[in-house]
Amino acid sequence: MKERSGRKWLLYGIVAIVLLLPCGKSFGDSTGKIIIFNAGSLTIPFAKMEKVFESRCPKVDILREPAGSQRCARKITDLKKPCDIMASADFTVIDQMLIPKYANWNIRFATNRLVLCYTDKSKYANEVNAQNWYEVLGRKGVLWGHSDPNADPCGYRSLMVLQLAEKYYKKPGLYKKLIANRPKENIRPKSVELVVLLQTGNMDYAWEYRSVAVQHELRFVELPDQINLGNYRYDDFYTQAVVELTGKKPGTYIKKKGKSCTYGITLLKDAPNKEAAIAFLQYMLDPQGGLRVLQEMGQPPFIPCRVPTAEIKASLPLELQKLVEVKN
Repeated sequence: MKERSGRKWLLYGIVAIVLLLPCGKSFGDSTGKIIIFNAGSLTIPFAKMEKVFESRCPKVDILREPAGSQRCARKITDLKKPCDIMASADFTVIDQMLIPKYANWNIRFATNRLVLCYTDKSKYANEVNAQNWYEVLGRKGVLWGHSDPNADPCGYRSLMVLQLAEKYYKKPGLYKKLIANRPKENIRPKSVELVVLLQTGNMDYAWEYRSVAVQHELRFVELPDQINLGNYRYDDFYTQAVVELTGKKPGTYIKKKGKSCTYGITLLKDAPNKEAAIAFLQYMLDPQGGLRVLQEMGQPPFIPCRVPTAEIKASLPLELQKLVEVKN
């Protein structure tokens, strides 16, 4: 019994030492800067991941640039800014704007859903609920807003929620009525900027991802799955919502159809520090690593993460292949 007990504690000791190593072989003894462009809604969880990863790999310096997902992509396509990793709140942004010229693949790693956020300072804060929220937003003097649809997926998703609400609640004209009660100055570049306006009392209600609401300890109204864009089983219903966005060239437009919220991440073809970037992705896509951080911060991850075809999975770095499954 003593010998068996001694072996057990020796094993625990070895495991503890491995966990305390700043950067094990699995992370390739990474060094240098890792440049990450990430959706604004990922700011807080990525800050936590940065702290953990840099503690394990002290020779690495992660440089994050949060912005709306489309804006992140345009930094790469239009401004030609160096970037190792891009994480988007809408995986289709990567598919449509970066693949195949700037990236080869796109891993779907998490989901989310929209909620209507408010604070104790908001007008009708003690009255608003899942049954009357749209009536409250239509009241005179109620200040509400959303992020820019042309820069941030949460922006066009907010408009989609309103379109779907009109159909779900069978209220013809609801969408136009609510938009008419929202001043254009209440449209901000990215959704997380609206949080400050809520907290300071300069806005009554704002559309946010549920994870952002949880992370900032905001009050929020939960919406039915049929309209919150958080349940892929309702994707057919979601497609009834269509938002027109500005195209890449001035004067052009593209139509975006409703779809459940799915986040995507990719490694850029010309990543300046590819080896270290792969190491970070290896940590981030691990159920006991970055995915656990997301879960703890109110954002459901896909475990394992997903790619649509076996060919795409085979094209991933070997370190990442074991962390994903083929699922459409």
